[in-house]
Amino acid sequence: MLSADELERYARHIVLREVGGPGQLALQEASVLVIGAGGLGAPVLMYLAAAGVGTLGVVDDDVVSLSNLQRQIIHTTPDIGRRKVDSAAEQIHALNPHVRFAAHATRLNAANALSLIGGYDLVLDGSDNFETRYLVSDACFLVGRPLITAALGMFDGSLTTIRAHEKNADGQFNPTYRCLFPEPPPAGTVPACAEAGVMGALAGVLGSMMALEAIREIVGFGEGLVGRLLMLDARTMRFETLHYQRDPANPLNGDTLVITDLSGHR
Repeated sequence: MLSADELERYARHIVLREVGGPGQLALQEASVLVIGAGGLGAPVLMYLAAAGVGTLGVVDDDVVSLSNLQRQIIHTTPDIGRRKVDSAAEQIHALNPHVRFAAHATRLNAANALSLIGGYDLVLDGSDNFETRYLVSDACFLVGRPLITAALGMFDGSLTTIRAHEKNADGQFNPTYRCLFPEPPPAGTVPACAEAGVMGALAGVLGSMMALEAIREIVGFGEGLVGRLLMLDARTMRFETLHYQRDPANPLNGDTLVITDLSGHR
C-alpha cells in the first residue's frame, strides 16, 4: 500500500493512465540492481529512487575522485575519497527515504555475480568495459533476470534490453548480448574514458534513458528494446535504431550450448 506521503510524492505518475496506482505499486515492490555508480549509474539511481523503486542495489568498489564529478551527479565535492556506494546511499536517502538501498562495495566477478544478480528482479549495467558486460549478461541469462545495458563513448551512446532467458512469440529465445557483440573489440581499440574523454551531459541523457526503460519494464507499458539497439550521436543529436536477432551459433542460448556456468570468467 502507498502511504499518504507516497501518494502525494508520486502523484504525477499516478495520474498517468499507463502507470496509475497499480503501476506505482509495481515500482514499490520491484528490486533493481545497478552495476556501477558512475556516469551512467548515477542518473539511473537518482531517477529510479525518485520514481519509487522499492529496493535499489548498487555494485561498485571504487571511491569518488575529483574527475568523476563532471558527470557522476550522485556524488558531490565533499564526497571525494568516500566509497561511491556510501555517497550514493546518502543521496538516495535524502531524495526518497521510502527506498531501501543495498550497497555492495565489491567488484563483480564470477564468484559473486550469480548470487548478487539473483537477488534482484531487474539488472541495469552501466559498467565501462566489455569484460564486465559479458559477465553481467551471462549471469543474467543463467539466473533468469532481464538486463538493461548501455555503453557510453565520447559523443555517442547505445542502449538495449536483453531477455535472453525468455522466448518470443515464435518460440525462439530472444537474442543475447553475445548476439549483438560476438567478440570484444581487440585490446587497445577502445580507449578508456580517462584517455578519450566523455561528454558529461551525455552520460546524464543515456542514464536517464536507462531509468526510463527500467520503469517501462517494471510497469509494463510501451514497446521495450528487446532486439533493438538504440544509438545516440550527440554531435548531430540523432537517434538510430539497429534491429538484431538471436544468433543460433551464440554460445549462451544458441543451438549448441557452450556456456553453462561462469567458469570462463574471472
